[in-house]
Amino acid sequence: MGIKTRDDYLSALRELRPNIYKFGELIEDVTTHPATKRTVESHALAYDAATDPKLADIYTTTSGFTGENILRWNSMMQSSDDLIGNMKVKRQNYRRTGSCTGGVCVGWNAQNVMWAITQEIDKECGTDYQERLKKWILSAQSRGIAVAGALTDAKGNRSLKPFQQPDPDTTLRITEVRDDGIVIRGAKFMICGTAASQEIFLLPGGIYGEADQDYAVACVVPRDIQGLTIVEASHPSDRRELEDTADVEVPDTGITQGFLLFEDVFVPKDRVFMCKEFKYTGKVIQYFTANYRSCIGACVSGQGDVMIGASILMARANGLSAKTFMNKLVDMSVNNQITYGLGAGACAIGFAHPSGSFFADPLTAHTNKVMVATLPYEVKRLTQEIGGGIVETGCMPSYKDFTNPTYGHLLQKYLKAGDCSAESRFKAARLSEWLTIGAGVPGCMHGGGSPDGAKLVVRFTTPMEEYAEYARKIMDIPEDISEPQKPKK
Repeated sequence: MGIKTRDDYLSALRELRPNIYKFGELIEDVTTHPATKRTVESHALAYDAATDPKLADIYTTTSGFTGENILRWNSMMQSSDDLIGNMKVKRQNYRRTGSCTGGVCVGWNAQNVMWAITQEIDKECGTDYQERLKKWILSAQSRGIAVAGALTDAKGNRSLKPFQQPDPDTTLRITEVRDDGIVIRGAKFMICGTAASQEIFLLPGGIYGEADQDYAVACVVPRDIQGLTIVEASHPSDRRELEDTADVEVPDTGITQGFLLFEDVFVPKDRVFMCKEFKYTGKVIQYFTANYRSCIGACVSGQGDVMIGASILMARANGLSAKTFMNKLVDMSVNNQITYGLGAGACAIGFAHPSGSFFADPLTAHTNKVMVATLPYEVKRLTQEIGGGIVETGCMPSYKDFTNPTYGHLLQKYLKAGDCSAESRFKAARLSEWLTIGAGVPGCMHGGGSPDGAKLVVRFTTPMEEYAEYARKIMDIPEDISEPQKPKK
């Protein structure tokens, strides 16, 4: 059965081989360790939603292969409604966790991208990649697993191509092809939700030529596969999460980023969906970014919804009516709806691939990425502005000081402002702080790729000359007004 419960999910994580480190410590159980339990909780809430009658329609769907009810993040996206269903999951997750849940997001997109790519490769090369992928997808659906997705490589010197790097391992590569599989080595960096995932879907992180064919690899691996070491990234607020008062200082949810270090990892053949077919890496990036950059509008809008809520709580905790800031709250809501609506629009006017996969309109999707890299920061700024210095200046005392038997009562006396308790004001301030400068911040700027990269796609997919022709015909200009020639030196 594909609908798994929270307990099923947590049990599956505990069965994995410990291979995640943070602060130099091997994490034996990601479900209970302070450094990882919050990202696990964020994902566990998605499993809760799948079994909640009020939310099940968002979090579950019907398998196009078997007709059975499955977790939505294991499904195929084959229509604009399916893509918008992706967005609904993302926004609802942020509303419920305040943070990212990459294990029910990126791997989901990766499997749908590769469904299209494998069909194209099979047609040209006579391979059986799509049949392998179908078997894995059916397995993932029946197991109801969380799957992280990994694109970003260490990259090395940005001015050099992968094959030109002094260290060839700075981009994940194939070092050996065997009859029964491949061996890979290298690294994937800043991969969201790996500690909360059971498997990781690896995709090429760039567009490669023949000289870089060893880097054209797509496969899926268990998170605990032999030869893989994961180092959890450190955030300035992480130390607070390790304190015994963490349950008051930070939410029970959050996200972590993993640095994935592959040392001669053997991947069985049935889990390999691209092996040196470099000509298709451009399409991997094209299809992946179109869907991801449209749907990420739901991520930032969902967290923006929580920031509106946190701002209302802070205004009241400061002794002010939320109506005092209504213009700012409306501006925040408008920004949230721009990224959500633009993303939904990209999904609505997308296109169907011959394989059945559905992809968002690239021009609109990449335009949305530019908005995602700007508008959420204004929402954060307004959250800080409404909350006041207690939110933004980093001057909040710790909860240990707040409850200290010698002077804590004085802090509580002077931190009380509105009709609520000083502790409620403390918690509301911590939430606004966490959402705007802490570990709750999603990857607005570079998550899913940089805004500069998105602008390049906008540039090349906007039919500038076609638009010039519209203008010429409207005014009945008979001559062709062409670009001036550069003067010869």
